[in-house]
Amino acid sequence: MTTRSKLTFWFVGLLLAANSIIALATLFQLRRDFTAEVQTRVRLDLNSARRVYTDAIRNRQEFLSGAALDAPLAQALRDDQPQLAAQIFRSMPLDGEFDILALLDARGVVLHRAHNPAVRGDSLRDRPLVRSALESGRPTSGTIVIGAADLSLESARLAQAATITTLQPDGSTHPTQLLRDGMFIATAIPIRLDNRVVGVLFGATLLNDHDELVDLIKDDVFQGESFEHREIGTTTLFLGDIRIATNVRTADGRRATGTRLSAEVRQRVIENGQPWADRAYVVNDWYITAYEPIRDPDNRVIGALYVGLLERAFRRSLDISTQVILITLGLTTAASLMLILFVIRRLLGPVDRIMSMCRRIISGDLTARTDSRPPGEMGLVCQAIDAMVDAVADRERQLKEYAHKTISESEKLASVGRLAAGVAHEINNPLTGVLSFAHLLREEGALGEKERHDIDIIIHETERVREIVRGLLDFARRRPMHKAPFDVNDMVRHTLKLVRSQREFDAIDIQHDSAEDPLTLNGDRSQIQQVLLNLCFNACEAMSGAGRLTIRTAIHDGGVRLEVQDTGHGIHRSDIERIFEPFFTTKAVGKGTGLGLSISYGIVQKHGGTFDVDSEPGKGSTFAITFPDRPESAATPVP
Repeated sequence: MTTRSKLTFWFVGLLLAANSIIALATLFQLRRDFTAEVQTRVRLDLNSARRVYTDAIRNRQEFLSGAALDAPLAQALRDDQPQLAAQIFRSMPLDGEFDILALLDARGVVLHRAHNPAVRGDSLRDRPLVRSALESGRPTSGTIVIGAADLSLESARLAQAATITTLQPDGSTHPTQLLRDGMFIATAIPIRLDNRVVGVLFGATLLNDHDELVDLIKDDVFQGESFEHREIGTTTLFLGDIRIATNVRTADGRRATGTRLSAEVRQRVIENGQPWADRAYVVNDWYITAYEPIRDPDNRVIGALYVGLLERAFRRSLDISTQVILITLGLTTAASLMLILFVIRRLLGPVDRIMSMCRRIISGDLTARTDSRPPGEMGLVCQAIDAMVDAVADRERQLKEYAHKTISESEKLASVGRLAAGVAHEINNPLTGVLSFAHLLREEGALGEKERHDIDIIIHETERVREIVRGLLDFARRRPMHKAPFDVNDMVRHTLKLVRSQREFDAIDIQHDSAEDPLTLNGDRSQIQQVLLNLCFNACEAMSGAGRLTIRTAIHDGGVRLEVQDTGHGIHRSDIERIFEPFFTTKAVGKGTGLGLSISYGIVQKHGGTFDVDSEPGKGSTFAITFPDRPESAATPVP
């Protein structure tokens, strides 16, 4: 295969691969965004449906609460006049709002049933809402399930209304099962007199076949949106895994009351009590759905609330976008292929010679040249390639020289570090002995004032020498760096607390200016705090204990910038280039070791940061440190 054929093969292959990857990535992201957007909407729709459902419960509680304020009713209950209380209760216009409406005494015994007056005297105290109202004296509401036996006590009509025949998803009758239990939204309102519960009003509305409620939820949430003459939104109430009220339709257009949840959704929502949000096949079509469990007052899952969006209503725009992307990429690929073939045919004549020279260069022969100047642009290409190889050869020579020089300097610095560490260790041992004996002499009671003064000088100077030795050890020692996200502003505030507690800073105005809080940095907090402390103490000495110290923190080019500004005497321009050298100091003799800024500079370099100094004699100095390594905002700072 010729070089031209190889180039053609690779260019075409890369183009097809790149366009395929772009197409797949674009379509994947498009479908992902589409799914996420629709699922977000359906979750919001579920929140709206829950609000309407909760409002229905609250409205019934408020409606029945007004009746509980009837003073004659409360008086009759307190005076133990059940017939009078029942008569007053019958005169109230309440039964139109409730399928179950009962007046109970203070023990929870039924005094009157609005829909079945002949049955009374049984106790409803075992129902959680009634028990809570009697014990707490406050209105309680929620969703409950009443069994078939208890429904027959309320009325035969109610028991019949609650009965639902279970259906298959296609609408056919289930061969064995009838649902006879009823799910209700109920409220129990305590009747109080003289700060004592004398009775309870209990009302409940049957949700089985309560199409008005699910239609109200649907109209409120979806506002009548439709697609191809079909409403895109549906809502459903479930008792267990059976639809008891829904506007989902079967194939023949009937409401799908009596059909069941899928096994996967039932496991998640009904059995595990967790929400569900995903695409699902509902009765006879695909929907983007959201389910959440409905719980009774004892926190048991008794059913579910569902909202769903017809997937086809949203798939059309996705399919159109997919087709446009594929057609565009197909046309672009075809045009690119023709252009590549044309360019290769017209412009790559001497490509074999160039490839031969490139192979020699790759093998390390920097003397290889094209030695060819064909007319036109290809001649310019060959000339440029030869010039590039000349530049590469010259750069390699310079790099070798620089590498040799750098290695020599590194070896010298390593030797100086080892020597400094050895000298520091040798000096540290006798210094400890001198300092210990000086303290012992200082404690002698027979010493005169002059002798004590001389010993204090010895102790002070010995401790100063020990600080110099410690600085040497810190400079020579390699400490492991432990990086972790932390809040720079929190570190600055903690450091300033330490600084303000020092007597040297009593007359200094310390300010902290932060553009963002929290400001997260990935680094070694203790080492960067050491740098900040060093700069603060240097600033204090530069201001002779009086002035203004300002610490600024901000985001800079995606990283973190830390500035320490003082109003001290400043640094001469000739000294700025040397302030980071070990043992160089502009302080008076005995006031510094010249190691603080060297150690700080090393810490900043280990973090990949830069150290900038701006100073003007007589006006102060600004030390600016920029750290490029800033983690994502989601990362949790280490306090």
